[in-house]
Amino acid sequence: MADQTPPNAPEKKPAQAPLFDIHSFMWVVTVFIIYSLMMSALQGGSSKISYTEFKAAVAENAVTAVSFRGNEIIGAYREGSAQAAVASTFSTVTPTLNDAQLLPLLEEHGVQISAQSSIRPAWLQILLTILPWLLIAVFFLYFSRVLQQRMGGGGKDGMFGFARSRARLFEANDNDISFAQVAGADEAKRELQEIIDFLRDPAEFRKLGARMPRGVLLMGPPGTGKTMLAKATAHEAGVPFFSISGSEFIEMFVGVGASRVRDMFQEARKKAPALIFIDEIDSVGRMRGTGLGGGNDEREQTLNQVLAEMDGFTADVAVVVLAATNRPDVLDAALLRPGRFDRKVTLELPQHSARQEILKVHLRKVPVNADVDIQELASMTVGFSGADLANLVNEAALLAARAKSENVTREHFSKAHDRVLLGSERKDLLNPQERKRIAIHESGHAVIALKLPESDPLRQITIIPRGRALGMTEQLPTEDRHNYSEDYLQTRLAVLMGGRSAEKLLCGNVSTGAANDLEQATHLARMMVTQWGMSDVIGPVHFRSGAEHPFLGYELTQEKDFSEDTARRIDEEVRRIVSAAEQLAISTLQTHSELLQKLIDALLEKETLDRQAVEGLMKG
Repeated sequence: MADQTPPNAPEKKPAQAPLFDIHSFMWVVTVFIIYSLMMSALQGGSSKISYTEFKAAVAENAVTAVSFRGNEIIGAYREGSAQAAVASTFSTVTPTLNDAQLLPLLEEHGVQISAQSSIRPAWLQILLTILPWLLIAVFFLYFSRVLQQRMGGGGKDGMFGFARSRARLFEANDNDISFAQVAGADEAKRELQEIIDFLRDPAEFRKLGARMPRGVLLMGPPGTGKTMLAKATAHEAGVPFFSISGSEFIEMFVGVGASRVRDMFQEARKKAPALIFIDEIDSVGRMRGTGLGGGNDEREQTLNQVLAEMDGFTADVAVVVLAATNRPDVLDAALLRPGRFDRKVTLELPQHSARQEILKVHLRKVPVNADVDIQELASMTVGFSGADLANLVNEAALLAARAKSENVTREHFSKAHDRVLLGSERKDLLNPQERKRIAIHESGHAVIALKLPESDPLRQITIIPRGRALGMTEQLPTEDRHNYSEDYLQTRLAVLMGGRSAEKLLCGNVSTGAANDLEQATHLARMMVTQWGMSDVIGPVHFRSGAEHPFLGYELTQEKDFSEDTARRIDEEVRRIVSAAEQLAISTLQTHSELLQKLIDALLEKETLDRQAVEGLMKG
């Protein structure tokens, strides 16, 4: 249910002209060289001397031949002369055409005399006049091409192509991503199968009077495979695929986004049947009238053009628009009404069986050791998206490569899992006193998780700092949960308070290490009171304390719809619930103080304990 491209598979991209075309540049240089040679040939390739130097050279018998062209004299030095050692030919200009002494001087010293017309041929005059302008035109065309690639995305309108669509076109034979490569999204595939059948044979639907959805909105958390699913849909249908991001419509120039939308839909109609995919459509599809600029805002004009183009489809145009977003709550209502995006397909985080299928896809080209259990990997990756699973496999392969291992082992996957969740190890961060306190803290979490009912099984305890965490107690749910009972939540609160409670009992005080635990516990208790009706004092009432992200769960705003008196009572209930969880944790730790001390000693010795090691300690 994420980007399930097989590892190491090359990604095909549409060919683009390089920004710096070396062939064009060399052609321009060649024209310059030819021009320079022509001008040099016209000048005879001679050195320029004064008229006095010329007459002196004739008097020294250093000149063998001269040619007159108007008031210009071009000559050749005699071999063996001192001047010939510097240049074989020369040119000079006479100050007057009536030098009576020049011809006798030349005849006296045996200089061969000839004359040329001072008027150049017409073709040469035209060439010398036009050639500089041709060079300027060549430079303009070359840099126009560079600007076209920089601003117009490779369009055909040169430097003014920035108003054309930047959608990348994948022909049917360029897109090789099929449904078989998108694992774990069976429900979404079934939703899109009708679209595929319609694009393959639109006539079958038209003869029955059926009208296929003009748009399909793919909704889901990041990394769940929305883009891959759109490409796979186009591949299965065997139609051209136009792909663009919503932000690529927007430029600093007003009207550019709308122009790009018009151009993209026009190109898609020419290629029909075709599929258009707009990624991150919330970039341009947000509710109108909520931002700056009002109706003249560039983003809103772009959205208006999208709405107009989707309304402009007729029953005979086999073009389907797919769009992806992880913020469906902010989209404009006009975009979601029937006739625009008629169908909504939700992609959730993959469940246990789906994670197994996704892992199988990514492990096809990875040499895996026999001790690797895909079911165990799927169990330890609850909450992972498809992109997270791909990253997990890649990290494990990198660790195996660094270790010069021939296969990727279970240990590599375990280390990769910890790295993906928390970051790299930082073993030298803690001093001995801090190390002991962290061992007490993590052992407190572990004892509560082991001894209270409704608790998820323990996977690992470590006091090795990773990322921003100084230690970690990791639990693995036995199954994916979608509904939480009050008993489970109370146990979860006690586990969160276990570390701080252990510090209270054994150190006599608390530290800042419980900051994140307190944050999670407070948020969970507040949700129990305000959202889930788990407080007898407040009652079965829902209070909105802030708008939450539809998929990620965190609060986006801080608006509330209750009075200050109710807010005070809510705060009191939250404090009571968290305090009760802390008392439960303290009493449990006192009851199992022997196990607590065993875990502390084992952590100080080994730093990391897995489930088998903990079970061994419990059995003595």
